Amino acid sequence: MNDEGLDTLLEKEKARQESTINLIASENYVSEDVLTALGSVYTNKYAEGYPGKRYYGGNQYMDKVETLCQQRALKVFGLDESEWSVNVQSLSGSPANLAVYTALVPLGSKIMGLELSQGGHLTHGHKASVTGRWWKFVPYFLDKETELLDYEALRDVVLREKPAMIVAGFTAYSRTIEWKRLRAIADECGALLHIDLSHIAGLVAGGVYESPFPYADTVMTTTHKTLRGPRGAMIFSKKEYSTAIDKAVFPGLQGGPHMNNILATAVALGEAAMPEFKTYVKAVVDNASILAETLKEKGWRIVSNGTDTHLFLVDTWMKGKGIRGEDASVALEAAGIIVNKNTIPYDTETPRNPSGIRIGTAAITTQGKTIEDMKLLGQRIHEVLQHSI
Repeated sequence: MNDEGLDTLLEKEKARQESTINLIASENYVSEDVLTALGSVYTNKYAEGYPGKRYYGGNQYMDKVETLCQQRALKVFGLDESEWSVNVQSLSGSPANLAVYTALVPLGSKIMGLELSQGGHLTHGHKASVTGRWWKFVPYFLDKETELLDYEALRDVVLREKPAMIVAGFTAYSRTIEWKRLRAIADECGALLHIDLSHIAGLVAGGVYESPFPYADTVMTTTHKTLRGPRGAMIFSKKEYSTAIDKAVFPGLQGGPHMNNILATAVALGEAAMPEFKTYVKAVVDNASILAETLKEKGWRIVSNGTDTHLFLVDTWMKGKGIRGEDASVALEAAGIIVNKNTIPYDTETPRNPSGIRIGTAAITTQGKTIEDMKLLGQRIHEVLQHSI
C-alpha cells in the first residue's frame, strides 16, 4: 500500500500472526486465493437484490458468482437443492441469526437457547443482545456434574414453556450433539429447530461430525472458523422457509451484499470440497483431543473431561487453586500463545475474569501443526500457567 501509517500496521499484524501460536477457536487462516477474492474488483460492485432480481445494472457476473456460491454451499454439505435453499448474503453470524428469527418467529415469542455462560451465544436470546429484547429468552442448561447437555431437563423445559424455536449449536461446547434427540423434543411441542453450526461447520463438511441437516428446519453458519473462509455467514433453510428468510436478509436487515466476500466464500467452499479438506478437519479434531489430554495429564481440569471437536475449555481457576481466565490469557499472550478467557459452566467468577480459557486448534492445524506439536504445546501452556499462579 502507498500509505505509510497503515502499511506499517498491516506489516505489524502480519508479523504478529506469523510469530504467535493462535489458539482462538473462532479464528483460522484463509488461503491466498481467498485473500485475492476479498481484494478483487468485486469489491467495487453494488448488487442489491438477488440473482436475476437486482436493482442495479451491470450485475451479470455478480449473479453467476452468487449462484455458484449457493450451489457449492449445498454441495459441500450434501444437500438436495429441491429440498434446501441457502442465502449467502448475510454479513456475519449475528445478523444471520437475527434474520432467521425475524423471518420465522413472531416478535415477543419464546426462543430457547443454551445459557451464554454455559457455552451458548449472545444471539441465542441472551438479554444483552437485541434477540433477548425482541423475543422472550428461555435458557436451558448443562448437567452440573457432567457438564454435558441434559436432554431430559431440556425436554421438561420445552414442554413447559412451549417455545416457538429451539436454538442448538454452541460457541463453547466441545462434545457431540444428539441432533435426532433435539428434533424429537422440538416435535413434541411443535417448535422449529434452528442450528447454529458456526463453530463446527467445517467438521460437518469434512465428515468428522454428524450433520444436523436431516433434523433441522434452518441452519446458520459463519464462513470462517473451521470452514476456513472469509468472515461472513450463510443461512440454509428448508424450501418452505426460504422466501421469508431471503426477505428478512434483504430488504429486512441489510441492503447490497458484499460481493467480494461472496466470491471469497465460493473459493473457500471449493476448497472445502477437496479431499485434502477431510484430512485437515480430522487433524484439527485429533490435535484438539491430544492437546486437551496433555493438559489434563498436567493436572488441569478440562470441562466435560474432553472434546469431540476443535475446541475445549480449561478450568484454570480450579476453585481458587489456579489462575483466573483473564490472567491466564494475559500470561499466555506474553509467551506468544493466544487464547481467549471464557466462563465455564456454573462459573463462580465474573465474565471479565472468569474461571477458564477456551482453546481451539483449527488455525494451528492450518499451519501444519501435528500431534507431536500438541504434546509440546500442552507442556508449554502448563509451564506458563504454573509460573503465573
